[in-house]
Amino acid sequence: MRSLLFVPGDSERKLEKGFAAGADVVIVDLEDSVAAANKAQARAIAASFIPSKRQQTGSAVYVRVNDLSTGLTDDDLAALVPARPDGVMLPKSNSGQDVQQLAAKLRVHEAENGLPDGSIRILPIITETAAGLLAAASYAGASARLAGLTWGAEDLSAAIGARSARDESGRYTDVFRLARTMTILAAGAAEVAAIDTVFPDFRDMAAFEAECREAERDGFTGKMAIHPAQVPVINAAFTPSAEAVSRSHAIVAAFAAAGNPGVVGIDGKMYDRPHLRLAERLLARARAAGISA
Repeated sequence: MRSLLFVPGDSERKLEKGFAAGADVVIVDLEDSVAAANKAQARAIAASFIPSKRQQTGSAVYVRVNDLSTGLTDDDLAALVPARPDGVMLPKSNSGQDVQQLAAKLRVHEAENGLPDGSIRILPIITETAAGLLAAASYAGASARLAGLTWGAEDLSAAIGARSARDESGRYTDVFRLARTMTILAAGAAEVAAIDTVFPDFRDMAAFEAECREAERDGFTGKMAIHPAQVPVINAAFTPSAEAVSRSHAIVAAFAAAGNPGVVGIDGKMYDRPHLRLAERLLARARAAGISA
């Protein structure tokens, strides 16, 4: 999952554009982008649209349901699980227990719709509440459905009363840098993908590209998008370069040829086991992006 594009579930026009944008994942949104009065309409439109267009896109399809505290989650699942989404995004997740609760609901809906048990993955947004951020470590081992972890700044700023998530230079302030860092660490502990949050100003492509590069550098393997124009930028930033793939192949091959020791030398430079692990992870990302190993 490099690029994950949000598309409002109540707009067939935007769904058409979203499904054609080339994102690795299209997130059909039933939550923030849909007004309260349009929730039922969004379910109906999305439930009809996904099966009719599924064969026309190479994207995986996730559905962002309304969070567990709203009382709307069960209606969202009842309407959308029959459309066979690949996954569900859980907003305002407060802990691994919320993932387990959603997993239990999904198991029932899968059985009712003849789907294999565990076929629908879960991607929680773990920093939209103060409790969620403080419970970041609880996702390790929470569920085999866990596809990754991601974070959000806007809901967290509202939850804690912060006037802005960024300073005058456009950089995240301390609380939000902490949320970003905790997401990377929590994903590492859970051994799942770390997905970076959205960049709201889709017209500022230079700043967006810079944020993508920084996210990839720091350990994120993908980023969410709010506009189709952001998708190719994300895909480029999170696709390993030919040079990086070649170097990683050389590291893996050198360890294998030497009988997998603790350290190997390549062209006068020493590489240890952490370098091997990084190389293996990069090659896995390359394969997922369709780059032949």
